[in-house]
Amino acid sequence: MKTMVKKGKMIVLGSLILSLGINFFLIPDHILDGGIIGIGMIVNYIWGLKVGFTIICLSIPIFTLAWFFYRPYFYNSLHGLLISSLSIDVLQGLRAHHLPLEPAVSSIIGGALVGGGIGLMLRVHTSTGGTDLLAQMIADWCKVNVGFIILAMDAIVIGASGYLFSLETLLLSAITILSVGLVTMTFTSSRLLPETSS
Repeated sequence: MKTMVKKGKMIVLGSLILSLGINFFLIPDHILDGGIIGIGMIVNYIWGLKVGFTIICLSIPIFTLAWFFYRPYFYNSLHGLLISSLSIDVLQGLRAHHLPLEPAVSSIIGGALVGGGIGLMLRVHTSTGGTDLLAQMIADWCKVNVGFIILAMDAIVIGASGYLFSLETLLLSAITILSVGLVTMTFTSSRLLPETSS
């Protein structure tokens, strides 16, 4: 029970930190993150759909893969996906109160907060779903640091979406995913809880 309570606290705390980075620092300056969060932000910028809702929809195929091939991660990440996505949408009002910082500073701080939120959840064997969940499975299969896998996936998303945005946006987004990756790798260098199957 203590393990479950600690895990729940880390999921909520990680989700709030991640949501703060996205809504208070990144979206106001039209900066992208990578992975499915980044795709959700692109959808928000272009069509105005909610970021969290989009993340849930896009995560369905990855969760289907996890259900068949890595069921413990399916169970461990489902609540992380739902809580973090809900948190992103509930806290979207923060965008109207963002600090007037230089965009590069917002990229670094926002990326660090997103990486910190993701890292906290990964340390208790959960994630926000999406590419974080996929990265967990790949990291286990290939025996590499999960933060490195997330950084690589983020770079692919930013590169593939390059034609939609300005060079400045791409550079700022690159700073963001570097910040996310470095902080995530720092947080995942050790684990807070022993790995369990649920």
